[in-house]
This record gives sequence, structure tokens and C-alpha cells, in this order.
Amino acid sequence: MTTGLELRSLITKTGQLELSLAKVEVPEPGPDQVVVKVQAAPINPSDLGLLTGPADLSQAKTSGSGADTKVTAPVPPNTLPFLAARLDESMPVGNEGAGTVIKAGSSEAAQALMGKTVSMIGGAMYAQYRVLKASDCQALPAGTTAAEGASWFVNPLTALGMTETMKREGHKALVHTAAASNLGQMLNKICLKDGIGLVNIVRSPAQAKILKDIGAKHVVDSTAPTFLDDLTQALVETGATIAFDAIGGGKLPGQILTAMEMAINKTAKTYSRYGSSVHKQVYIYGGLDTGPTVLNRAFGMMWGVGGWLLTPFLMKIGRPDQQRLRERVVAELKTTFASHYTKTVSLTEALQLDNIAAYAKRATGEKYLIDPSKG
Repeated sequence: MTTGLELRSLITKTGQLELSLAKVEVPEPGPDQVVVKVQAAPINPSDLGLLTGPADLSQAKTSGSGADTKVTAPVPPNTLPFLAARLDESMPVGNEGAGTVIKAGSSEAAQALMGKTVSMIGGAMYAQYRVLKASDCQALPAGTTAAEGASWFVNPLTALGMTETMKREGHKALVHTAAASNLGQMLNKICLKDGIGLVNIVRSPAQAKILKDIGAKHVVDSTAPTFLDDLTQALVETGATIAFDAIGGGKLPGQILTAMEMAINKTAKTYSRYGSSVHKQVYIYGGLDTGPTVLNRAFGMMWGVGGWLLTPFLMKIGRPDQQRLRERVVAELKTTFASHYTKTVSLTEALQLDNIAAYAKRATGEKYLIDPSKG
């Protein structure tokens, strides 16, 4: 029986995060399954929610070495009621990844993947081996590396999901925050290619430059004194009435709705005491700011703020449309959907405190890749 290492995250009922490597058996594949040697798995913000949760990493400590490394950090007591379903349960981590199929079941679909480099979804990707259904793997074009294919799912399909949601809900252009991220850069390339108006909100001149250098037309800096005026003007020019916000907390969602209302009123023919009749929507899809979301209601009555997540969106659109989006990602993997990584680490290096401090910052332009086959 083959065994392999798997990264695990545990939060105890006493309020302690424990990160460690577990030795697990790799079962033989069933008829419709394959065994993949994992060679690349990105650390996305959605992975950090499970990997480190709300732990105070400034107090993290490490013990042991190599495969016996263990990291511990305290978890604030007030967060434990929200984590009840995972307490005292050792959980594998990693939403997506890529690697080489080394064993395949007897079905035609599984056999067709034997020896190929594939991208994968299904969780537990921070592991040396992964047993998956063939349908959860996407064969990559010849000449594509595992690192190039590792981020094929979460960010690309989220970016495409935003433009799909925009169209399905009757909007013609959109707004995106924390827009210089890997995902934000993909969204810009999609919108430029598809002729969609996009307003990018960033938090520094350096981030604005990243986007302008790849051709972004509308970039506004939320730290600038002219931010609201700049945002309103960009909304006038694009007609954007839907936004996707990665930050969540603070005043930004309300500021976006206010600027949308101001932009609409600049071309309004009549006045209404209830505000414009155009529906304005902000979807929160991230939590870079975990504080309260503040809405100073200066945007009439036709508005909505809600949550947006990739998996429920994909379930809603159904398999044929999912497949259409997946095929586009694979076709444009080295262009529109290319990901760039700051550093590649092994499973044991992913547990080093300096690396944890770096990737847990979720800083724009700093993305880490785990290569479980390394070392």
C-alpha cells in the first residue's frame, strides 16, 4: 500500500490551531477514479479560511522538524462558536491543484487520463497523492506544466462567474475591488477581450500601475482624496451597476452604491424622492476586512448587498455551462488565466513560520504555491 504526506489543520475545543503533516494510505483507484501525484497547489484566500482560520498567527510556535513539524497558534475564544462544526476534527486543506496521473481505474474516462498532467478540484490538495473521480480532473494541453495548470479553477472560474452573473442579472458593466490581485488581473483580461466595461478599485498607486500596465481603462485608488469623484466618473463612463467586493468590511460597499446612484442621477431626466429606479447590486465574495459592513444609505431604495460564492453559482448554472467555462479556461491558460507565484514551497516549508507569515498576509501580488512532490 502506498502512503503519502497530507497537510492537516485542526482547531481544538480549547482554542488552539494545530497544523501538521499526516501520513495517509493511498487507496487503489475505483473504476471511475485516478491516482494523481500532486505537483502544484496554490494557497488561495479561500484555502486560508480553512488552513489558519481566525488564529492569531503573531503568536504561532513551531516544534519538531521535517515530516514531524507541528505549528500551534491560539484562536480567539469569541470565534469558537462559529467554528463548532470543525472543532477537534483534523481537516485536509487545498481546494485545487495539478499533477500527473500515475494510476487509473478501468473506465474509459479514467484510462484516458493515464500518464497525463491534469488540473483537479475536490479539496485535500496539499498532499503528495490524491485519489479523485476522473470527472474532477481536467486534462491539460500538451506542454502545460502542473504549476501553469494549478490555479485553473478557483480564480479563473470566479472571474468568469462575475461576468456571467453580470449578464444574467441584466447589468452591462461591473466594479471590482482589491482589483490588482491575481483574480483581478484575470478579470481585466476577460473584460478587455469580451468588450465589457470594468471599474477597478485599488488601494495604492503601485496597484493602479499593475493594472494600467496590462491595459486596464478605469482604475481608481480608494486612498486618493478624489476617490468618490473618480469612482463616480468611471461609473458614468461605463454604466456599471453591479460590483464584486473582496474586502467586505468597512465603508466601501456603501460608497460604491452611493457613487452608482450619483452616476445614474447625472443623466436622470426626472427627480424621484425615492432615488433612481435602477437596481444597484454589490456582491461580497471575500473578507479581507472582517469588520462590520457600514452602509450610509445615500443611494435610494433600488439596491442590494449580498454574498456571492463560486460553488453555489456553478451549481445554479448547471453542467453544460460549467463545461463551457472550463473549456475557455483551459484554452486560455497561458494568456488570460495565467497565474504568477511569489514562491514555491514544499509541504514542510509551508509549515515554516516565515512562510506562514508571508502567505497569510494575503498581500496583492504575493501568491504562494505548494509543491507536495518537492523534497
